[in-house]
Amino acid sequence: MKSLLLTFVLIVLLSFGAGSVIAQEPIIYPAQGQSQDQLEKDKFECYTWAKGETGFDPMQVPTASSPAPSQEKKSVGGSALKGGAVGGIGGAVLGGIVGGKKKAKKGAVIGGLTGGTLGGVRSSSQNRQAEQNRQQWEKQETNKYMRQRNDYNRAYSACLSGRGYTVK
Repeated sequence: MKSLLLTFVLIVLLSFGAGSVIAQEPIIYPAQGQSQDQLEKDKFECYTWAKGETGFDPMQVPTASSPAPSQEKKSVGGSALKGGAVGGIGGAVLGGIVGGKKKAKKGAVIGGLTGGTLGGVRSSSQNRQAEQNRQQWEKQETNKYMRQRNDYNRAYSACLSGRGYTVK
């Protein structure tokens, strides 16, 4: 779980660049001459209010809202070897039934090559699909986080604006 959390945080930072994540913090100007103490008090109260309104807490480390898809990679070489072995055995059996010992050897070679090729192609295709699923999940999680953060920032800014601050 800890590695999933770390992965998600890194994805967010890498997807949008550290500068854009940091740049989300609003700039607050005390337009009515509020003191620094008053500014800090208002910031905390608006943080609490915006968090309650949106259900988003920018002080919490982002976590995934759904489990990541399986990243189990299949060995292309292992799948090709397994496919080759199965194909070779099948080819030998069929060749032996059809034409004896000589055909069995030829059938084993042809079956082994065909089975190995098909096994490798299938494994490679499954790995590619797993990577696409992972990338789609990462994009969905990042977009959800950014929407929640944007909603929070809008509520936080509205609260501070209502207390006489200029927020950009």
